[in-house]
Amino acid sequence: MGLTVRELRPEVRPALTPVAPSKGFPSRQVPSRQVPSRQVPSGQAPSGQAPNRLVPNRQDEAHAWYALMVKHQHERPLESALRHKGFEALAPFYKTRKRWSDRVKEIDLPLFPGYVFCRFRFDQRIGVLDTPGISRVVSFNGHPAPVSGEEIEAIRTVMAAKATVRPWPHLKPGDRVRIERGALRGIEGILLREKEILRLVIGVGILQRSVAVEIDADCIGPVGAPHAVACAG
Repeated sequence: MGLTVRELRPEVRPALTPVAPSKGFPSRQVPSRQVPSRQVPSGQAPSGQAPNRLVPNRQDEAHAWYALMVKHQHERPLESALRHKGFEALAPFYKTRKRWSDRVKEIDLPLFPGYVFCRFRFDQRIGVLDTPGISRVVSFNGHPAPVSGEEIEAIRTVMAAKATVRPWPHLKPGDRVRIERGALRGIEGILLREKEILRLVIGVGILQRSVAVEIDADCIGPVGAPHAVACAG
């Protein structure tokens, strides 16, 4: 065995070549050069590298109000359910009187039947849509349509003021409407606005002539919904 050890000993190579200690380094090992890392702003790539598109330099999407289609007569419970989940929700109601054969009772009805407004980031929509009773977000051309924050604040202000409020058909100049009460009840024509005055334009097609009569805003309704407006008087 001793002869074998002597024969192998000259062939053994050291694993590391000894390095003489450098001035200022007490250790025999040469320390590796440390390169301090540089903070790169979000969305920017280090010099010479392509930007990382998976982490874009943008803030989270802003919260927006959306109209949700909900189950009939479930507006108020769903408003509460969404608030319980931490979302802002709005389902405004108004008071009206309903007449039965033997009595008249004041009841609450939704201002927007079948809809609840909710404020959320669109990437949070799953947490909204998985609420039982909510069917979908109101969309146009396949894209969710946010509701103006100013419109929501206007509704909130009216409700907070406890003003008398009721649903109203969304009419605009150029719409065909019907007069619902008074001497002109039943007449249909085109709605026209001149400054603060509303007029109903009645035409005679064969003569291509028209006349316009002044009307009150609270006594007209859209054609096709004769009972949409309950006029006073």
